[in-house]
This record gives sequence, C-alpha cells and structure tokens, in this order.
Amino acid sequence: MSGPITQGVFALIRCDPEKPPPLLKQRSSKGFILTTICIAVFTDIFLYGIIVPVVPFALTTRAGVAEKDVQHWVSVLLAVYGAALLASSPICGYLADRSTSRRLPLLVGLLALAGSTLMLCFGHNIAVLVAGRLLQGISAAIVWTVGLALLVDTVGQKEIGQLMGYISISMSGAILVGPLLGGVVYNRAGYFGVYYMAFALIIVDIILRTVMIEKKVARKWEKQDEPLNVSGPSEKGKASLSSQPRDSWPPHPDAMLHVTVSENRVAKKWTVGDKPAIEATPPSDDPPINPRSHRTSPVSNPETIIEEPEPGSNSNTLRDSSDQDESSSAPTVKKVRTRPPVILLLSSRRLLSALYCALVQSALLTAWDAVLPLRVHKLFGWNSLGAGLIFLPLVLPSFVAPLVGAFSDKYGARLPASIGFLLATPFLILLRIVEHGGRSQVVILCVLLACLGVALTIVMTPLLAEITYIVDAKEKHQPGLFGQKGAYAQAYGLFNCAFAGGMLVGPLWAGAVVNRHGWGTMCLTLGILAVVSAIPAFLFTNGWIGEQWKRRRKDADQGEA
Repeated sequence: MSGPITQGVFALIRCDPEKPPPLLKQRSSKGFILTTICIAVFTDIFLYGIIVPVVPFALTTRAGVAEKDVQHWVSVLLAVYGAALLASSPICGYLADRSTSRRLPLLVGLLALAGSTLMLCFGHNIAVLVAGRLLQGISAAIVWTVGLALLVDTVGQKEIGQLMGYISISMSGAILVGPLLGGVVYNRAGYFGVYYMAFALIIVDIILRTVMIEKKVARKWEKQDEPLNVSGPSEKGKASLSSQPRDSWPPHPDAMLHVTVSENRVAKKWTVGDKPAIEATPPSDDPPINPRSHRTSPVSNPETIIEEPEPGSNSNTLRDSSDQDESSSAPTVKKVRTRPPVILLLSSRRLLSALYCALVQSALLTAWDAVLPLRVHKLFGWNSLGAGLIFLPLVLPSFVAPLVGAFSDKYGARLPASIGFLLATPFLILLRIVEHGGRSQVVILCVLLACLGVALTIVMTPLLAEITYIVDAKEKHQPGLFGQKGAYAQAYGLFNCAFAGGMLVGPLWAGAVVNRHGWGTMCLTLGILAVVSAIPAFLFTNGWIGEQWKRRRKDADQGEA
C-alpha cells in the first residue's frame, strides 16, 4: 500500500521544469498551506508533549535515575527544550527572511525533528536524552518562525487573527493529545509504542511539507502564462501603463528599474536582463524635481537613497552604485546604514510588551508539565494514563481560539490580552485548595484547570496576531523599513524566544517552588505573575494607550467643532 502512496507523492514532486507543477492551484491554496502549517505545529508540540507523562517513569526504568531525582530531571528536560528554542529562534528568523524559499527551511526542521525523536526513543542515558531535547527545540524554532511567516505571506494582515486561532487550536490540541495519548499508549503498548505513533505523524508531516507550494512560487508560474513585451510597448501600451497605479509596478518579477532625470521630469525604464521590458514616463502628477532634493527609488532597496545631480552636472542618468565607476559625473547612490530589523523591532515598546506577555502566558501554561503529573500521582495514585488525562480540561477551551482571533481582527488585541490575564489570576490562586485526595478534589482540580485554560486561550491568540500587526504598522509608518523581504520571520523568531523563555522559566519555576515551599505557594506566585502581566498588556497592546486617548479626545473636539 505504501508503494502507490509513495509513487503518488513523487509524481507530485517531480514535474517538467517547462510546465507548471501538478495540482498547482490546490497545492498553493490558502487552505492547503494553512493545513500544512497547522500539522507542522501540531507535530512539533505533539512530540514535545507525548513524553510529559512518560518521562517520569522512563527515567527510572531506562536511564537509571534515582526516584528522588526524577522531579529535577523532568524539569531539566522540559527546560532544555525551551532553552534550545530560545537560542535558535532569532537565528532561524534571520535566515528565513533572507531565504528565497520558506519550504526548504521547513523540510530541514522536519529532519531535525526526526533525528531528535530517534535520540529520545533509543537513548539510555541522560546525556542522549538532553541532546535529543536540544535538537527538538531547534526544530521547533524553525517550524514556528518559518511556518508563521509563511502564513502571513499567504493571507496578509486582514485575516491573520482568525487564522492564528487555528494555529492555537493545533498547538493546544497537540498539548492535549500528546500527553493523553502518550500516557494511554505507554500504559497499553509500552515505551516503543509511543514512538511508533510519533514516527507515523512525522511521515504525514513530511508528505504535506514536500507537496506544498508557496504562493510566490505559484505566482511565478501564473505570470509565465502572460506574454511579456520585450521589444518595447506601443503608444497604447505606454498609455495604459501610465494609468496604472504605482503599486502595480514592476511589470515583471525580474525587472530592473533605470531612472533618467531631465530638467523637470523623471523617465523610468524597465529591463529584464539586457533586454528592455517596458519604457514609460509616469503620469504627469509627478512633481517637478528639485535638483538638490533626495528621492528614494520606489523599487530599489529601501535603504538606498538616490541623490540627484547638483546643478551643472553633465549627467542626467541615475544608476546603481555598481555603475558609478563608468562615469565620474554620474549621480551618487548613498547607502544609508540603518539598524538591523531585529534591533528595529526590539526598539518598539509595543513589541517588547507583546514579547513579555507571550513569555508569561507560556510560563503559566507549561509550568504544569513539571508538577501536575507528579501531583495527581501523589494525591490520587494515578498512573501515566491519569497523568495524561489531567491535561484535558486545561487545553480543551483552546478550540474557541478562532473566535478570539476574529474578535482581535475586528476590535484589537488589547482587551482580550489584558482580560485574559486578569481572568487567570483567581483560578491560579484557587488551585491551592487542592491539597488531598478524593473525588471532590478531582472535580475542583478539573474545573479550575478548565477555567484557567479559557483565560490562557484568550491571551494567546491575540498575542500571535499582535506580532503581525506590529510589523505591518511599522511598515505602514515607514515603507520599506525592513527591506523587500520584510521581517515577519524575524518578528516571529522573537516571539518564539519569548515563548521559549516561558517554557524554560515555567517548569523550572514550578518545580523549584514546589520542592522548596510547596504546592500552595507555587499557585500563589503564578497568580501574582498573571495579575501583574495584565498591566503592560493593557497599556501597550495595540500601541501606547495614551496616544489612543489623545486621538480620541482630538476627534471628539473636532466633532464638537
């Protein structure tokens, strides 16, 4: 059976380079790309989660860890994943924004994920298990930075909040199903049964990531179907081009722009290679040129400023700096040294607030991975199956995430993010009352975890969308700030750093406080963290609230006038 499936996949991958790939429209559709990214995120988090209920038992039986040291090594293995994600996310984001393809990094990340799973499956000592978790964190960094950037490339800002809701469902569903199935399969089929399930999911992920075609690649094939006039347009063609909006340029994806300045006009010539593509003079609404002014080329690198010639200069052709040696009288092209995109992003208070909130949300969510399985084992005597089932009420509420994302697209992320933290506070503190065994205590624990899950879902989805809103707002305020390829991957790389920081801090925080001061103190400290985090979420999400109040007051005054 695998033979026909494999042949079908390879038939989709291999194609005549002169012809469009098979099923191009379907493989590059928004729905298929969204499904691929959701499965990639699900696979990554699922493989992270299946070992949560398994590790406490596998450490003693396979790695020979003493019973008294299990809590310590559980926290370490969870934190190592977060540390690798934290360290590698900025690098992955930087490389992804400079890569010509989003799909290739996704495939590399998948190979790293498969390698890490092999190490965790067959490792018999702590060193191999730690190395496997490190590689798994690196794979997650690639999936999250490249995958979310690809999603933004596909749909833009308009629907990103709602679609990030589906990403949240994939993440939360994996957090739910991973520990649950990990516990069930480990209890029924043993240690290797858990990893058979993991490798099956990796195979599905490989197929989807290999078959997927990016939108920009699909557009190249679509443009090849359109004839290109390389001999120069007719007068009618020139007129039609002049009537086109400036955003419709260039006329060909590989076109280069040459600008010629006369006394009061700017002529623009497009070329593809050494052949002219289109030569046209823009509409007459261009203002006269001030010879001492500076003008930025609309299609050149946004960091390149074209300096027009001083009066009396014999040359009237603006060229790229690589052509300046051909004529000493040619106008100069000055490279303006700007800060790297990561530094520009980190200079935003709005982004820093979003990253802090993401770190706290991640810490509040993952802190339970280190303490909850051991807590239910101690109080209720549950095995690995029960340790997996207890995460069910915590993550089930995440299925309302698309609704929260749609709300954020329409009304902004400020209210859901700040309300979510405030809502989580009482439930975190009330978890202190779960102190002994009994059916009533099980019910109380499940209800409180479900309410906490609702609150954390309300926080998470707007924060995912807020990253896109921030990049788009900066680009709108200063077009071309991040270059032609943008900075979505780097922005989500920073988001990954924050989320990974929470995954690092959360388990270590919870495990250390429980060991030293007990369950009740741990719940209280998490509650305090949540209520404090509502302050920056309210003040800075969607921008500094003071500026918004000023604008509203100004609009109200103008309305009264």
